[in-house]
Amino acid sequence: MVAVARQSDRAGFVELAKEVERWFGPMVAEPGFHRALEKNVSRGTALCVRRDDATGLRGGLLLSVRPRRCRIGWLVVAAADRSCGVGRALVAEAVRRLDGPGVVEVVTFAADHPAAVPSGARAFYERLGFTAEEKADAAPDGTPRQWYRLRRAGG
Repeated sequence: MVAVARQSDRAGFVELAKEVERWFGPMVAEPGFHRALEKNVSRGTALCVRRDDATGLRGGLLLSVRPRRCRIGWLVVAAADRSCGVGRALVAEAVRRLDGPGVVEVVTFAADHPAAVPSGARAFYERLGFTAEEKADAAPDGTPRQWYRLRRAGG
């Protein structure tokens, strides 16, 4: 189900980005988003779940992996595919990429962010065992964000 993204999946990531710009701010027209996407696809750290009919992506994730640390930089599941296990499968693959004990971390909306509840992001990570930790730097638009971490004791 989860695959390493190919160059041909880039358009699917852009379509996913369109769905969440209301929460995360502009991405589709931002060169930085496209550079990050290209970098992750090229180095094999862009993961995706493709539609069975090859019409796009059900979800996508960009990550970086270092010894004992995996950072989820971006995770989006298509609206039609939420609550179907797509996000859970993508995060499980990110966790699997840790070699032994370590931490998986992500920055998401702080509790007082306007999208904290409607996006479902905080509840999603909490269901997967992540815990809310310290505040992160504010988003580019000034809205509050927070670190979430999942500590993995074994490998």
